[in-house]
Amino acid sequence: MKLLITSRSKSLVAFSHDLFMLAISFAFSLALRMDVTDAAAIPPLSLFPAWATFILIGIGTFWMLDFYRGTWRYASMNDLLNIIKASTLIMLLFLPILFFWNRLEDIPRSSLIINWFILIFLLGGPRMIYRTWKDQGVRRLMEKDSHLRVPVFLIGFDDIAEAFLRHITRDLASAYEVVGILDPTGQEAGRRMHDLPIMGPLNKLQEALDKVSLRNRTPQRIIVSKVLDRDSMQLINDVAANNNLSIERLPNPTEFKSNLGSDIEVKPIAIEDLLGRQQAKLDRLAMEKLISGKRVLITGCGGSIGSELSRQVSSFKPAHMTLLDSSEFNLYSIDMEISETYPELKRDAVLGDVRDTSRLNQIFDRFKPELVFHAAALKHVPLVEANPVEGVHTNVLGTKNTADACRRVGVKTMVLISTDKAINPPNIMGASKRLAESYCQAMDLVGKDENSTRFVTVRFGNVLGSTGSVVPLFERQLKIGGPLTVTHPEITRYFMTIKEAVELVLQTMTLGTTMASKDAGKIYVLDMGEPVKITDLAKQVIRLGGFEPDKDIKIEFTGLRPGEKLYEELFHETEPLIPTTHNSLKLAKPRIVNQELLTHSLEKMTQLIHDKKRDEIIRLLSQLVPEYDGVHKNNTDTKTELQKQAQAII
Repeated sequence: MKLLITSRSKSLVAFSHDLFMLAISFAFSLALRMDVTDAAAIPPLSLFPAWATFILIGIGTFWMLDFYRGTWRYASMNDLLNIIKASTLIMLLFLPILFFWNRLEDIPRSSLIINWFILIFLLGGPRMIYRTWKDQGVRRLMEKDSHLRVPVFLIGFDDIAEAFLRHITRDLASAYEVVGILDPTGQEAGRRMHDLPIMGPLNKLQEALDKVSLRNRTPQRIIVSKVLDRDSMQLINDVAANNNLSIERLPNPTEFKSNLGSDIEVKPIAIEDLLGRQQAKLDRLAMEKLISGKRVLITGCGGSIGSELSRQVSSFKPAHMTLLDSSEFNLYSIDMEISETYPELKRDAVLGDVRDTSRLNQIFDRFKPELVFHAAALKHVPLVEANPVEGVHTNVLGTKNTADACRRVGVKTMVLISTDKAINPPNIMGASKRLAESYCQAMDLVGKDENSTRFVTVRFGNVLGSTGSVVPLFERQLKIGGPLTVTHPEITRYFMTIKEAVELVLQTMTLGTTMASKDAGKIYVLDMGEPVKITDLAKQVIRLGGFEPDKDIKIEFTGLRPGEKLYEELFHETEPLIPTTHNSLKLAKPRIVNQELLTHSLEKMTQLIHDKKRDEIIRLLSQLVPEYDGVHKNNTDTKTELQKQAQAII
């Protein structure tokens, strides 16, 4: 109630001010135009009705434009534009009324133009003076108590950096005091922002920190206004580590709780920020057009990729969404989240396993999806290596069952989520995913006409934060004091965030639906950037935790696990990459397996899985994926024979 009264009181004061300014602007413009020393030139009393009309029009205009929702404390250029708009509208309304009334006989017409300028000045001037006075007052208070604030060094010369500076200047409770600013490009070096000199470029960061420490307070933190490229973020991280400084970042514009400049919450730098991946430009209109009003089914909806797919697909307002997962808890969790975020969305949460053909067909017959995202898979290399029957069953036959169901009910597009581990796979997980790719390729080549199901395969590397990924493991190890375990000093991997991966998957679907028939069977490869050394990643996690690598927290090398590769690849050496209309997506042309032979082999695989014949499953997998050698290394004769059989099939 108190807040309401205060707000109304402030609006009443502002209204009274504007009413007074309306009145004197009219009188002052006439006084400037006429010779007030000459009694004959003084405006007659007949002008008082016109004066009153002018004031009434002004009051109505202010009310119509909702003039008093803003506050003088935060008067800005937008407020000045609104004042110009209101003044112009007042004059445009007043002029014809006065013309029809007395043909402007008593008022010089030029006085109306003068009145327009005076009115803008009288309405806008006090607002800007008040804001300047308040800002200076806050700044003086801030200077008085600056020793209580944390001195920070700001990297960035953009709107977000300016908004942050403006915010902490006004907020008496702010914990920060900016003592130095650096423009990473160096183009603005020598200029000033909020009376602070701009330094730069980024390679002079250490020099800039030294200068600030000498002439001002020594920074305790570095705050980055936006995530830069990986090399730049690595440089900042190294300098921060050398100076024992923590790194934080300002939120992106989409992360602000309200309008730019309020509720700016500084966030700790996350490991994905240090990767420095630039945000890909996405065709969201094409995504929405593709998904909106469609029936969508997502397999493995409760997993890392599947759950993010469910969130993003839901935002595009499908007609119905079927959430399919074999894990009750995962299915319950994502279903509850979607129900809370999108309560109007029609959806069904269905327990089912893609390995169960009859159950899968029942689900497809019931919901008749138009778009299918197949994210269900077993992806952990050591676990699949130890359980090859289950891995092949889920990754190969589960994909075959899903693809067959899509073709049978007339799904428009199916997207298979694949992995970089399918390239030259040394493990069962990668080989099983490559075989799944082969089946979808073959299916896509069979049906090239407009009414056939399109099978789109998208391949990408490791996803930060996904279940079982290395970063959560490092964070758990860090909490208990280490050591952080890395399998090999030279091991590298490609990384991207879950959100970015899923956004590009959706972008892939929009391209895949319009793919030319000549590109059927090709595989989309996401631009994963440069590979990251896992040892460097471990060191960054340690530094972000406030520790020194190899001093406070050790890194131990445990040796490569069964089936693990030192370097991952996104495409085979025999797969030429073809550019697409999107910079972050390329097309690879892997070798195509004859569909008839592949179908026959998978029928045999189905029987072997049913009989749990582990060795024969691995042997057949080696035949179908020649790059994978799952047969015992010493059995040279068997290996040679299998390679001959593989050449006959491929």
